[in-house]
Formats: sequence, C-alpha cells, structure tokens
Amino acid sequence: MTSAEFIHRPVMFEEVMGVFTPLEAGVIVDGTLGAGGHSQGLLERGPQRRVLGLDRDPSAVEAASGRLSRYSERFIALHKEFDDLDGALAQACQSDNRFCGSPVGLLLDLGVSSPQLERGERGFSYRLEGPLDMRMDPTRGQTLAEVLDQVDLDELTSLLRMNGEPRFAYRIAKAIMAGMPYSSTTQLAEVVKSAIPAAARRTGGHPATRVFQALRIKVNNELEKLETALGKAFKLLLPGGRIAVLSYHSGEDSIVKSLFREQVTGGCTCPSRYGCVCGAVPKASYVIRSKAPSAGEIEENPRARSARLRAIEILEVDDSSDGAGNG
Repeated sequence: MTSAEFIHRPVMFEEVMGVFTPLEAGVIVDGTLGAGGHSQGLLERGPQRRVLGLDRDPSAVEAASGRLSRYSERFIALHKEFDDLDGALAQACQSDNRFCGSPVGLLLDLGVSSPQLERGERGFSYRLEGPLDMRMDPTRGQTLAEVLDQVDLDELTSLLRMNGEPRFAYRIAKAIMAGMPYSSTTQLAEVVKSAIPAAARRTGGHPATRVFQALRIKVNNELEKLETALGKAFKLLLPGGRIAVLSYHSGEDSIVKSLFREQVTGGCTCPSRYGCVCGAVPKASYVIRSKAPSAGEIEENPRARSARLRAIEILEVDDSSDGAGNG
C-alpha cells in the first residue's frame, strides 16, 4: 500500500504533541506508527529528537517510511509489535548507534486505523464484505475464522461480555456458533444483528460494532500485548521520560488506568484519607490523568469520539530509599 492510500488522521494530535514538548532530544518510540502522523509531528517539533516507529502492519510501515523519508537521519521504521519494545530498541541500535540507549518517550495509539477499517479484504469492518481475517499483521497469527473454529460457546460468551457486549453476549455467541462457518464479514454481521431483539436494534448503532471490536481484540491479543508493552516501558524509559496512551475501548483504558495508577502511587493501597503509611515509593507522576477529544475534533473526526488520552512521567527513584512513608 502506498503512503497516499494509507492516510489516517492522528487523534488528539495537539494534546499528544503537548505531552512530549519537554523532551527536546532523545529517542521517542511511536509503538503504533500507522500512517506516521504522530511521528511526523514529533520529528517536526523536535529537531533533536529521534523517532523509532513500530507497527505490526507491514503496509503501515511501508507507507510511513515513504511519508517520512525526508527524516531518514532521525527516523527508523520497523515491522515490529510494540510488546517487543526491548527487541525493537536493540534492532534499531544495531542499525544506527544514534538509537542506542534508553528511550525518553513512548506513544501508543491503540485500536484499528482508518485504512485498515476501510479495506474490506482486511476483515475488520462489518460494513464491507471481506474474509474473516482481522489480523493487524496479515503475515502471521490466526485469522478470525480460525479463532472462531476453536472457541466454544462459553469462551465466546465470556469474550463478548468482557469486551463491550454484556447484555446480549450469550444470545449473540449462540447465534454465531450456530451459523458457522461464515463466508464473509457481512454474513457474520447479519447473524449478530439477527440475534439482537428488534426493540434493542433501534437504538445504539449497529449491534455488530462492539462484537467485531471484541473479536478483533481477541484475534490480535491486544490487551495482553498492551500490559506487556507498558511493563517493559516502565523499566526502560529514562527518568523524566514520558508515556502517552490513546485508548478507544473500556478494556484498554482500564488496563492503562490501573498500570499508571500503580506507578504513580508506587503500589500504595492505604486509604486516601489517611495518606500513605506503607512506605510505597511513587515511580511516576501524572501528566494527563484522563482527557477526551474536544467537541470540535469529534465533529471533524467522529472516530475520535471514544478516545481517551492518559500520560505519565517517569520519576527518578532512589534505590537506597529507607522505606519511609509518603504521607
């Protein structure tokens, strides 16, 4: 896919740029490169920055590499998944020693991109006919058809219930299992729609939206990879480094919120009214606790509606701390 074909409007662009403004130099990892919109902003606004762009979709890597070719001395794009953060940094260091050392920033813009949704052959959209694929990386892993062939009714019900479809999860899962095998995404979408009571179908948009989202998350192991990536980032980033995450789903946001809180509190579980007396040491501070897109952005780009931005800054932690309480 060419860069002209792979076009994606960066969500909350100015807010994301603001998170990284203090980081005038060093390596920032864009773990979800996509079309390169956020990476381009990071490079343009920080002439001394270097950006390592990662994406599991090879077409995104190709498109962004072409778009950002003029920054070739400060930009590397790799066909890598963001949970392999340490491996990606090692590979970048081997190819260019200016990318060696600890990074100062990490950006994750989660979810599926517009070009992926708008290409029926990728299998992400319930509106466009295509195969049951849904792999972010079409070169590896199980397709949606293969995943559905292996799950049972209880597993599928649980998957839908935990990822946005709590009310009719069992009915939808039962209908999906009964209708297998499927020849296309649109056929699957119709089965999902028919499983919802007529009265419920009249509100809340197409019922397949949340179901397809849940299935995509399963196919790509998105939640597990998010936890792994953030766990590595907490250890790899330099003090003063920043992590920004854009999530579009309650499951993603819940993980980010929980892991960020653990870093900010140092794992303290003391009742807030008493202050911390357990000796927990904060390892990060909030830059943006939680922020949604502006009404103007949502009007211009409706797909930004569900976005939630959270960001933290890594603190210098004294390893010789005597464990004194914070409160």
